[in-house]
Order: sequence, then structure tokens, then C-alpha cells
Amino acid sequence: MNFSHSVSKIALTGSLMLWALPGAAQEMTPDPVTPAQAAAPTPADAKVQADATTATTAVGPTDSGANDSIVVTGSRIQRPNTTSAAPITSVTAQDIRAQAAVNVEDVLNRLPQVAPDSQQTYNDSDGRQRIKLRSLGFERTLVLIDGKRLGTQNGQDVGIIPPSLLERVDVLTGGASSVYGSDAVAGVVNFVLKKDFEGLQIDGNYNFYNHNNKDTVASPLARAAGFSSPRGLTNDGGRADITVTAGKKLFDGALRINGFVNYKHTDPVLLSERSNSGCYLTQTSLNAPLSCGLTPSSSTSGLITPQTGANANAQYVNNPNGTREFVPFGPGAGNASNYFSNYAYQRPSERVNAGGFVSLDIAPDAELYASGIWFRDKSYNNYPAIAGGTVNVNCNNPFLSGSQATAICGAAAGTAATAPIDLRYRLGEGNDQPDTYLNTGVRLTGGVRGKVGDAWTYDLGGVYARNHQDYTPSFVNATNLQNSITVGGTRTSPTCATTTDAACVPFDAFSAGNTNTALIDYLYDQGTSTTTGTLYDVQANVTGDLGKYGVTSPFAEQGVAIALGTEYRKDTLKSTADSVYRAGLGGTDTYLKQDVWEANIEVQAPLVEHKRFVDLLQVNGGYRVSKYSSNPSTFNTWKIEGIYAPVSDLTFRASFNKAQRAPTVVEIRQATNVEFARGGSGTINDFCAPTVTTNANGGVSYGAPIASRDVCRATGLSDALYGSPTLICPGDASTGATGCTVRSGGFTADPETAYTQTYGLIVKPRFVRGLVFSVDRYKIKIDDSLGYNDYSYYTDGCQRSNGDAFFCQGIVRNPGTGTLYSPASSNPTTGFIRQGTTNFYKSIARGYDFQAQYTMDLASIGKVDWSFNGSLTTFAGGQDSPVQPQRNCAGYYGNGCGQLIPKWSHGLRATYTTVDKGFSASFNWRYVGSLTNADNSGDPAIGGTPERERTSYYHVSPQSYFDLALNFAIAKQFSLRLIANNLFDKTPPIVPDSYNVALARTNTIPQRYDSLGRNLAIGTTIRF
Repeated sequence: MNFSHSVSKIALTGSLMLWALPGAAQEMTPDPVTPAQAAAPTPADAKVQADATTATTAVGPTDSGANDSIVVTGSRIQRPNTTSAAPITSVTAQDIRAQAAVNVEDVLNRLPQVAPDSQQTYNDSDGRQRIKLRSLGFERTLVLIDGKRLGTQNGQDVGIIPPSLLERVDVLTGGASSVYGSDAVAGVVNFVLKKDFEGLQIDGNYNFYNHNNKDTVASPLARAAGFSSPRGLTNDGGRADITVTAGKKLFDGALRINGFVNYKHTDPVLLSERSNSGCYLTQTSLNAPLSCGLTPSSSTSGLITPQTGANANAQYVNNPNGTREFVPFGPGAGNASNYFSNYAYQRPSERVNAGGFVSLDIAPDAELYASGIWFRDKSYNNYPAIAGGTVNVNCNNPFLSGSQATAICGAAAGTAATAPIDLRYRLGEGNDQPDTYLNTGVRLTGGVRGKVGDAWTYDLGGVYARNHQDYTPSFVNATNLQNSITVGGTRTSPTCATTTDAACVPFDAFSAGNTNTALIDYLYDQGTSTTTGTLYDVQANVTGDLGKYGVTSPFAEQGVAIALGTEYRKDTLKSTADSVYRAGLGGTDTYLKQDVWEANIEVQAPLVEHKRFVDLLQVNGGYRVSKYSSNPSTFNTWKIEGIYAPVSDLTFRASFNKAQRAPTVVEIRQATNVEFARGGSGTINDFCAPTVTTNANGGVSYGAPIASRDVCRATGLSDALYGSPTLICPGDASTGATGCTVRSGGFTADPETAYTQTYGLIVKPRFVRGLVFSVDRYKIKIDDSLGYNDYSYYTDGCQRSNGDAFFCQGIVRNPGTGTLYSPASSNPTTGFIRQGTTNFYKSIARGYDFQAQYTMDLASIGKVDWSFNGSLTTFAGGQDSPVQPQRNCAGYYGNGCGQLIPKWSHGLRATYTTVDKGFSASFNWRYVGSLTNADNSGDPAIGGTPERERTSYYHVSPQSYFDLALNFAIAKQFSLRLIANNLFDKTPPIVPDSYNVALARTNTIPQRYDSLGRNLAIGTTIRF
């Protein structure tokens, strides 16, 4: 029996069994809002009736007493009694408090519809938190705050939002470009903030990891390599979060002012502090036993590789016993240190957010509004302090012993001659150097909104957002390294040979255990690269109820509603660096920008209401036209939606969307900016040239080309030149690079087009009041999908497909000669292999979403609220070309399956609340389905061929996590929360070569699994 599918059935059965609970539950109004409350009808005089499953028209905090705002996700039309035609998942403030979330990332990672991310566990992170719906990429997910854009796509950071400030989060999955514009291809995430607050409130929580380190498969391997692997209970990784919120209403409520300040701090957890990550686990070949991935360059004894002479390319380390002699590199204490020992399992960071909201009624039906949010986030990535590079050593260096000098210099030992070596020396495990990320930003909104008569509302406003990042890496100054290695004098009184740098510190690279901090200070530079992204967004939106003018179906009570809008946006991205950064790491300054003008219309038309066999029949439509400065064409997006409820208990819904995404400014530059390189990151040879073999006497012989004649013919090569030595890509005398020419850019990147379909069913049985269940089928297909592809996309694809023109077009030969090398100075139009951002074929996502909510009345002892959210993914992947098979990565990882999407995942929460609401207990079950290495998929399209089948470490079993939250309303002004996430301290599953799978060195998939252990939290809310 497939355990994953069995649990899926159990979970679904459990949610459906809510229907069969005896008796009609009495409706209760929990405080704060829960999904069950959203399910219940609001009083007859309420302005909004919430749709339980979608929460599409759930009421956020009103912005004014005169102009109650309806926060609607997925539509510009604001009207009561609306049922969404597209599935929307909502996370309430109660849910957020129950998990003691410090980052917005923590909130969203629990939703099956969101591809989880874990920037706090990536040592390579830049500190910014971004959202990916359906694993289709953050560029395809539009993020809003109260219905307006968060900021630029490239500079997006949802960490600007403190979780304690959230009223709820709405997640609409599926295309929404016709309503919101480009980027809403995978869907929309709308953060609804608490703004209408009066008084003073303090929210705070502190959480930490309480984990019992038990031996894992990594433990004995780490110890055998001379590394530590901890045992026993540990309490670490503390995270503190405090928010102070204040608000005041003045002039009889006409002026409303709110402000907040939020501070959060995160302590580091190192890889060496968990038993599952004592060393980086790898399989050196298919089905090989696990081993610690030893990195020669991490040796604290120093790794020396002579480049010439009899010992050329031999790897030596200085004997760790203190003698000045070389021994061969190999595993064991002293010879190799743990390169990743001080990598962060949880990155240290410190963030401050502050902001305010103000609104003023300037007339009975007109309101001025403004808001501002500012943040500053500082975080670090630690990397080993390794002095590395090719240097020339003087053969009479006083630090060299006789045997060492002979090994490097041969007969020239003891003379003033020099010999090249490749040096990799880790200057102590405690001297790792930080890369610092300082992210700052501001988001300002403002405008005027109101009503005109009874039929029309308007909102004229805009957003200014600015994200700024200072990246300050540490790197070795190559000139200083050479200066420090060229040493004269004596071993007891060494001197640098250079006469131009008085600060030079001699480097004893030929003894083990050098930790000279003065040398580190001399060798390492810190330069800063600065990137600033800005968004200017101006919108004018008008909504009208045409029923006030009699535009109503004869069979409906509500009239036709309409929304009209126009929008102008400007995106800019500026990148600069100081002279130190440029001298050490290169690069050029850039300034990128893009403008867009858009106009849209949206219509809701109830056709039949409250008739026999038709409680509601409604159609919706939307259309948007867009013009981007980066593209000569105008493009359009649209939606058509339908809702049919034969009775009030049962609603069918369907939505069809055409969504488009224009390339971001970074993608435009990657597509259009022409850059040439010889050999790319290594030597690239023409696969139609002959293979070359050099014999012991220096003679050269030619063999058959790697590619077939048919493949080479598809690249435009004549049969007469197939296998000709003239095709061999030569070296470039001016740069020293070898290999074929790679051209990046010089191509047009057109908008990608997505077609989204959703079909759903909502059940609200009147015989079980408060119960709502929904199931929705989604199908997303993206044509001309935008993405960055390096040269291997074309060369490998051309070979694998046996000459498919879709791939082979990226190999552009010189006419006549058929060669693939050209001088970059002439900006050639032929003679290169292409790479860069481009439109490739299709991306595909398909599956089902399930949601259920129920409030069970327990009469005098309280009530229990149930909520269920599950997702079944049936397809996640794409198709590389018209003649290639579709790649379905649902449930698989590896071989290009980077989505890491299990076929099934869900969350099921039950919350008990006493009658007086003085106590509540919430228990949550999070389930993550299995993942299997694509080699074992049995699908050749993703590499599942018999010869690649693995026999070990190819499967990650389903994982269940349980959370408990206790809330005590001790007094009207004071509440206390005690929370345990991953209550049973489940150890994460082992995944070898995890960096290739999840971009993490943690031996697991931290974005999918609770990798640091049990998390305990205490939180409080104090009101004044």
C-alpha cells in the first residue's frame, strides 16, 4: 500500500466526516476571526457577507467609519454578498499567533499552495523573503499589501511586514493579470494589515529550538573524518520579536492615526551543532556509500599543489604534527577540516520595521489616506577564511624546509628562482569571514477615495517603493597574497620582499595551523556592491453598481457591477559598487528601467438569483490592455468566470484566465545586453569537431566527434566539414581563454502567456450550520515561458533531441567555415553559442485544492473550530520543446526537478475555545508527502532510466508534524500564549548531496521539513 496515498485518503475522509456530525451545530462568533466565522452568515444589516472557503470578501479592519472598505482579493469590484469564482485560501490572525511566526516566510511555508522557502536556513541567502506560488517562481507571483503592489519584483522582500500586524493573508492561485496586471501568472498574495486601531498594544514572542541530538547516519561518518557530531539536548537558535502599536481617533473619528515599531533578532545555529549535519554527505557515484564530502581547500594544515616540475598537480598538506614536511592530502584530523562547520543552519539577523497609517474624512463620502512602512535588516553569511590562488614562491623562502623546497622547486631549491603553486590555506576554523547583507527599504502609499452618489466609488492613489541592498563580501586581495608569500630574511625574523607595501605581513604557508589574525586582516578586503530598486505606481479605479440605473437582469436582485481602471508603473534597478569591490570582483555599473501603461475593465453580472433550481447564476469578465516600453507590441489579458448555485447549499464555479508576464528589468538586460566570453566557466568545445588525443611523445591524433552527423547538420554544418580539425575552438591570445565563443544577450524576450483554468465546488449544507467544504481543480499552462538558460541548454538539448531545431538554433555557426569562435571586439552576429534570458517552450502546473471549515458547538463547555487545507499536485514541470516529452516533477527531486513538490500535502487544525473565551487550545497536523529521486521515477523524461536507478537514499518518506498552541486570556488587557511547533521533535530526513537538491548544505531539504527540531515559544499581547 502506498502510505502517502493512504494518509491522503485519511485526511480527506476526516474533512468529509465533518458533514456527518450529528445535529445542527449552533453558530458562534469566535474572537478573533477564524475560518469558521468567515463561513457563517453575518447579520442582516452587515455590509459584507463573507464566503467561508474563499474569504474573498472577508472584512478587514475598516479604514473609516464613514467609508467602510471591503478588502477583496481577486477583484476591484467592492460589493456585499459576493462569492469568489476563483479559489482563495486565507490565513487569519489567529492562525498566525498560534504558530508564533517571526517571519512572514514562516506563515506562508505551511500553505500547500505555496512553494516553501527558507531564507533563514540558506547560508547563501541575501536575507530577502520572496513568495513562489505553485513553484512557478517569485517572478510569477504578485504580492500586494491591502490590494496595492508591495514593490518591484526583483527587489521584493515580504519581510517588510511584521506578522503581528497582519489581519489575514489571502492567497489566490491562478491567473489574475486582467485585474492586477503583469506578474500575477501563478496568482496573488494579498496581505491585509491591521490599521483601524485605538490605544496602545504590545505584542511579543520569544522562541527557540529544543532539540535532542541523536546519532544519525551522518554521525559516525563525521567522527571518522575527525569532525564533531553532537549528542544530547540543546536549546539554541533564539528568535525574539516585539511590536508596539499605537492608534488614536481625533475629531469625532474623522482623523485616524496608527503607528507601529517592530524589532526582531535571530541567533545563529551552526551546521556543526546538529547531528544530521556534522559533515556534508555525498555519494561520489551512483549507488556509492555515503561519505563526508571533504574539501581539500578547507585544510587548516594548508593545501599546496605544485604547478610545474616532477610533482606537478600532486596535492600536499603540511604535516599536522608540526614538522615542516609535506604529506599527501587525505581524510583524517589535521589533513582536512570541516569546510562547512561554521555555515549557518539558521542565519543571524537583526531587523527593525516601523510604519504608520493615517486617514482623514474630508467630506461625508471622501477620504484622504496615506501609509508608510520602513525597514532595515542586517544578516550575515560566514565563509571559511581561505587564502587561495596561484602564487609564485621564491625557492629560498625561509619558511620552506629543504624537503619542501625540493618538492616544489626541484633542482632550484634554495635559490632565488620562483616556482608556481596553487595554494589553499584555511586560516583557522574560528576565523571565518562574513559576507554582510544590509537590506533597507521604504513603501509609501497615498490617495483619495470615496463615493459618488449611491452607485459609484473611486480610488485614486499610488505606491512608491524603494528596496536598497548593500552587499559587502570578504575576499582575498590577490596582490597582497603574492606579496605575503614572497618572503626574505630568516624563519625567526621574516620580511616581505616587496618594497612598495609597508603593511605587508609575511605568510608562513608551509607549516600547519597558521591562524595569524594580522595576516587575515592584510589579505582580506571588503568591498560593497549596492543595488537599488524602485517602483512608481499610480492607479485610478472606479467601481459602479449599474443596478442603481436599472441595469439588472429580470431574474436577479442585484444589478450589474463594473470596475474601470487605469495604471502607470515604472520599475528601475540601479547597481553600483565601490572601487575595492570592482578591483577584487569586477563587474560594471548598470541602470535599468521599464515603463508600463495599462487600462482595464471588469464586470460582474448576476443573471438569476433565488429562483427554483437556481439560487445564483452569475458571470464575471475582465479585460486589460498593457503597453511596456521594453516591447514594441501591446498585449492583452482577460478572464471569464461563472458561478452556478442550484441551491444555497451547493455552488459550482469556474474561471478561465489569460495572464501574461512581461520580463523584469533584470531579465530584459540578460536578454538584450550583449556580452561575449571564451569558454564560459570552462573550456567549451564544438561537439562536431574531432576529439583530440595527445600521446606520450606529444603527437596528436583525431577521433570521431561527440555528436552525430545528423545533429551537426541540424546546427547548419555541412557534411563536408563534419569532424574537420578546423572546427576545434582555439585559444584567445589576448585573454588566455580557450574554447568556443559564448554570446550572452542580444535577443528579444517577449512576454510569456499563461492560460489558467479552475473548476470548483463549494458545499455549505444547511443541516450542519457553519460547515463549508470546497474542492477546486486547477490547470496552468505557460507558453513562451521566460527563463535564463546557459549555453549547455542549447548544446545538451541539441544532442539529446537528436537535432531538434528548437535547441540547435542556439548554435550559430560562421558561414562557410562552420566555426564557433569569433572576436568579441567586432560584435559578431555569427560564430557563437547562445545563452541568456529567452523564451523557451512551456511550464505546466495541475492539481486539486481541498478546503474545509467547521465550528462544532459544545454548548456550555465551549466550541471546537476545525479547518483543513490540502493540495494534490498531479503535474509540476513543463516541456522543453514541441518534440520533447513533458517533464512531470510532482513528487520527485533531482535531474532538474527543483520544485520539490510532493504529490500531497495538507494542514488540519482543531481549536477548542471555552465559552468565556478565556482559554483556547489549538492542535495542528502538518503532513508533507513523499519525495523520490527522479532517477527512480521510471520516467525517461526526467532521467528515470533503468541504468540510472538508485538502490539507496532515493526516497524521502512522508513526514507528519504536530503543533500545539495554548492561549490564556488572563485579563481583558493581557493574554499569554505557549506554543510548541514540531511537538515531538521529529528529526529531518537525510538527503545526500542536498546542495544539488535544495541549495543547502544541511543534508536535508530545510524548506520542506522542520530541520532544526522542536520549536518552543512564549508570546503575549498587552493592551492599554
